[in-house]
Amino acid sequence: MSPGSVPLRIGTRGSALALWQAEEVRRRLLAAHPTLTAAGVVLAVIRTTGDRITSRPLAEIGGKGLFTKELEEALLAGAIDLAVHSMKDMPTILPQGLAVPCLLPREDPRDAFLSAAATAISALPQGARVGTASLRRAAQIRRRRPDLVVVPFRGNVDTRLRKLAAGEVAATLLALAGLRRLGLADRVTAVLDPVEMLPAVAQGAIGIECRSADAATHALLAPLHHEATARCVSAERALLAVLDGSCHTPIAALATEAAGELALRALILTPDGREAHETTRRGAAREAVALGRDAGEELRRRAGPHFFADG
Repeated sequence: MSPGSVPLRIGTRGSALALWQAEEVRRRLLAAHPTLTAAGVVLAVIRTTGDRITSRPLAEIGGKGLFTKELEEALLAGAIDLAVHSMKDMPTILPQGLAVPCLLPREDPRDAFLSAAATAISALPQGARVGTASLRRAAQIRRRRPDLVVVPFRGNVDTRLRKLAAGEVAATLLALAGLRRLGLADRVTAVLDPVEMLPAVAQGAIGIECRSADAATHALLAPLHHEATARCVSAERALLAVLDGSCHTPIAALATEAAGELALRALILTPDGREAHETTRRGAAREAVALGRDAGEELRRRAGPHFFADG
């Protein structure tokens, strides 16, 4: 494919956040390649299993791949040229023939606390209901406040905000990145320090997936790629690849880079939050994957096989 010859088809989920992310990729492509025209870069909305099934926790119906499977099938079938993903939704193993050669600069990876009842998790009333669809968030909340009642809370951002406003729960947690991208940062009660709530692996990062052999699309994406984000996300995903034997295991990690050095903090918990193991790594940013793997192997050894059992 040469720029401007045939439409470049961007596959995306249909949620407001997914569409924002796809439009941002489209905008960056047009800015990077003057020969591309607005009509030559089109969005193709694809509904995923994760979008269709909203009444059950993700861990019960298959985990992360539920938000990527149909997009990846469309890529492999040639129906789209690239797919835009929230990297925290991406399984660590990609289908054969696909690659993620491009990550955009990462947005703030922290979690946001939203509540009309309190200014912080620590200030919530005894026994208050907190809504979240995330095992990671639920486990960390239970570890800090075992008195709180954590309830399933799925749906897109607007749906969750409506449920919160209706009083179904006293508080909820959402990714700050998504709220900022949707212009909803003013709804945030507090931004949670990673010491209090360690984010999901790759939270805040947008990845672009395409066919491994599609050299033309790789070339179009190259100017959009942010290497520092890629190194941090690579460290976190390398850790996840070592640990992620079960979608029932809450796993959190955050890597940051400064002056060529990468710092990684990782945490695994039991779903009830009663048992937790944490570790950190520092090293050269170019060793990001090795640092992530090493941290994951340490946590796996310390936790033991029982920790990662399904169920």
